Amino acid sequence: MPIETDLFAKARNHERLEQLTAAREHDLLPYFRVVEAEPGPVALMEGRERITLGSNNYLGLTGDERVKRAAADALEAYGTGLTGSRFMNGTTPLHLELERELADWMGSEDALVFTAGYLANVGAIATLLGPEDTVICDSGDHASILDAVSMSRARIRPFRHNRLDKLEKMLTRAADDGGGVLVVVDGVFSMEGDLAPLPEIAALCRTHGARLMVDEAHGVGVLGERGTGACELLGVAGDVDLRMGTFSKSLASCGGFIAGSAEVIDFLRVQSRAFMFTASAVPAAVGAALGALRVIRSGEGRELMDRLLENAAYLHAGLAARGFDVVEAATLPDGSSFVTPIVPVVIGDDWRAVLFWKGLWEAGVYANVALYPAVPPGGALLRTSVMATHRREHLDRALEIFERTRDELPDAVPPVGSAAD
Repeated sequence: MPIETDLFAKARNHERLEQLTAAREHDLLPYFRVVEAEPGPVALMEGRERITLGSNNYLGLTGDERVKRAAADALEAYGTGLTGSRFMNGTTPLHLELERELADWMGSEDALVFTAGYLANVGAIATLLGPEDTVICDSGDHASILDAVSMSRARIRPFRHNRLDKLEKMLTRAADDGGGVLVVVDGVFSMEGDLAPLPEIAALCRTHGARLMVDEAHGVGVLGERGTGACELLGVAGDVDLRMGTFSKSLASCGGFIAGSAEVIDFLRVQSRAFMFTASAVPAAVGAALGALRVIRSGEGRELMDRLLENAAYLHAGLAARGFDVVEAATLPDGSSFVTPIVPVVIGDDWRAVLFWKGLWEAGVYANVALYPAVPPGGALLRTSVMATHRREHLDRALEIFERTRDELPDAVPPVGSAAD
């Protein structure tokens, strides 16, 4: 008897197909826009220069001559690719040098470099956890964390975003699950730009005997006196068992790493399938990450981070003053307020968010759009982010365009299928 269900039918009938078709028909699709030059504070995108408020190039180091030279030197020395995994013929002296410097920077015993940040989370979490274990995740955790948990087949106990009472309840329940317990949270949440309450989370983990892993993808090179992330900023780096970071943001490259104890890193080195069975990063990417790391660890790095955070506070204040719904600034343990470089503007309705994005795009500003399921239903937002290399005139111009675009938006949201009729 032949199989009756066509596996590919879901591609013709998925829940977002009607919206996607309408968006494409009216050139309202905010994704896959083509960048035609370096991703600086102003970038050439589809034939026009646009102020870039949608990049993770936080320190602007992708255009730094020292970083480009480090990438070029690595390319010259090792060629375009290593044609093998780190486990086999894909490890160069550059990889080992980068891992040593990362461990020293993070203040950990060891570090392990992966080809992508996604793979770093998958490679650590899916290797450490098994079906007998429990993982406790914030509902706002990055997709790579949730995918890793699925691969591990561990019991998952999610808790509502940044709700410490819910975390404590999950920790109490996990005590009866058997096996080990790992709590995984983002240090800076990638959509909202808010901080995890890490001191309280670390204290709860200690009380209940759970291990703690923090995803510092949006924290490394941005937060803390030395730029090692939210754990440093909030004073709990020594209380966190594993920290993950990426190269595709402040470190101006592509890849990721896990920093932690030597025994755990060595275990991952010989057991992590995402590490062992993925081709090693191209040498230029490793060289660029190493070059960027050295800039960050220099005196200039602190200046870049200060400029970045000043720009974030300026954009946040400017949007709030104009009546936009922006996520509130965080309050640090010393009582001071703090704004991360991710400054989301909550719009609410998906179509209104897309129309707002299109108005910004046409006026010369590029921002990211987050729609369900990346955010909760009715929580669509424009995710803006700044760079150290933005000048005040860039941000002032962007604020003017935001205000004008809002004022010109139609009150009514078009129904699906007639987005711009």
